[in-house]
Amino acid sequence: MSTTLAQPSTATTGAANAGYRTLWRWHFYAGLFVMPFLVVLAITGTLYCFQPQIEPLLYPQRLIVAPQTTPRLTEDALLANARQAMPADARAVTAVIASAPDRSTEFIFRLADGEKQSVYLNPYSGAVLGTLSVEHRFMQVDRMLHRKLLLGKPGELLMELAACWTLVMIGTGIALWWPREKTTARAALVPRFTLKGRALWKNVHAVMGIWLALGAVVFVLSGLPWTGSWGKQFKALANAANLGSPPGTWGGLALRSVMPGVPAGRDLATGDTTTQVRTEHDAQETKMASSMPGMVMDDLPLPQTPWAVGNTPVPASADAHPAQALPLPLGRVVGLAASLGVSSGYNIVLPASATGVYTVSYFPGDPQSERTLYIDQYSGAVLRDIRYSDYGAVSKAVSYGTSLHMGRYFGVANQILCAAISLGLAGMAVTGCVMWWKRRPQRSLGAPSRERAAPPMFGWKTGLVLLGIVFPLMGATLLAVWIADRMIFGRFTRQVA
Repeated sequence: MSTTLAQPSTATTGAANAGYRTLWRWHFYAGLFVMPFLVVLAITGTLYCFQPQIEPLLYPQRLIVAPQTTPRLTEDALLANARQAMPADARAVTAVIASAPDRSTEFIFRLADGEKQSVYLNPYSGAVLGTLSVEHRFMQVDRMLHRKLLLGKPGELLMELAACWTLVMIGTGIALWWPREKTTARAALVPRFTLKGRALWKNVHAVMGIWLALGAVVFVLSGLPWTGSWGKQFKALANAANLGSPPGTWGGLALRSVMPGVPAGRDLATGDTTTQVRTEHDAQETKMASSMPGMVMDDLPLPQTPWAVGNTPVPASADAHPAQALPLPLGRVVGLAASLGVSSGYNIVLPASATGVYTVSYFPGDPQSERTLYIDQYSGAVLRDIRYSDYGAVSKAVSYGTSLHMGRYFGVANQILCAAISLGLAGMAVTGCVMWWKRRPQRSLGAPSRERAAPPMFGWKTGLVLLGIVFPLMGATLLAVWIADRMIFGRFTRQVA
């Protein structure tokens, strides 16, 4: 919804329309701000929703291979070929593990200048198929447009504000649509294409808006936890209340790497044999977090990670190892992940130092299958195994919301539903803009006039105040709009019917 949904007839006056123009005025301001962002969000979101179908069409020579009956090469042989194809100072950071017979194998490298680049290989022959810039590939640019308008932090804040103001637009839009006279369900829910001119645009806008309202609310609420300002604070609050990401699920294996030749369970610093139990978890986690200050899951070179584990500290391997100690080959880690139930469609972040770990991140369409594993690079010990069942209640809800928002939860049908809602919202922006243009007086903003005797509207005012408290950035802009409306726009407001 972007401008007015309906207008009162001349017969519906007085108490029946009390507060109507006030709601219309706020709906107008919300729509005026949100309209351009809705169009961007709708187009970029729809494209990103269909990423699995679009990317193979964009890069078929790199992503698609002919299935063969010959065995696939090992991950280590493919990684060696990838290293030979990249500059000597490039460092392999991520392996993308996929078992589909018609898809290539991908490794992500970090170049000397900090840029990340993907290299693709034929898994049967080991031939290098080509490379792609991670930051500049089409879908990554689309994603950054969707989240930040390619403007960094200012763009991210703008998109967050647009999402919050969309809630105001939806709430006031429903209130404007709400029948004030005896109206049939058909008249309220089915467009009347027999109308002409602006009346037709208004009717289509109103009916389309009410059908899209629930989906739009779900879109906004499921997207806000990922924002860089409010989302970050929301995650911290959820974690503080033990409703967000778990501290981690620790197995019965050693919490630190076991130096080759030293028996498992023996502390590397003192030589004392210890029994690892979950009661030691908090002290160990603090120790590991301090060993790599600031290193959390969101810092790793992963395309995406589950929301619940974004702030989870990455554990470290032992502080020191003999010079002859070598990390486990990548193939061993892939085999270990498969034995733990993670077999395809996941990413492995390779150790970045002698104290680094293998990080296995599985982010499938079904939230209940999400897994995050940290594996010691020398012994193969599973240092942490975080599953959906370990999440707090808030993180579980966000995981489902994310999967639905991205069109991943129930396959193509989910993608089509998301596209319908997104493009429908873009249609709302267009119809609202057309209505505003048709009634807009010359040399005027065209905001609906104020009511001469506006009712108290305590419920709406309380709702806006609460919305401003929950979303402080939006609260500040609400106050700014209210002041501007009183001191600037109010002088030029004209009565429009």
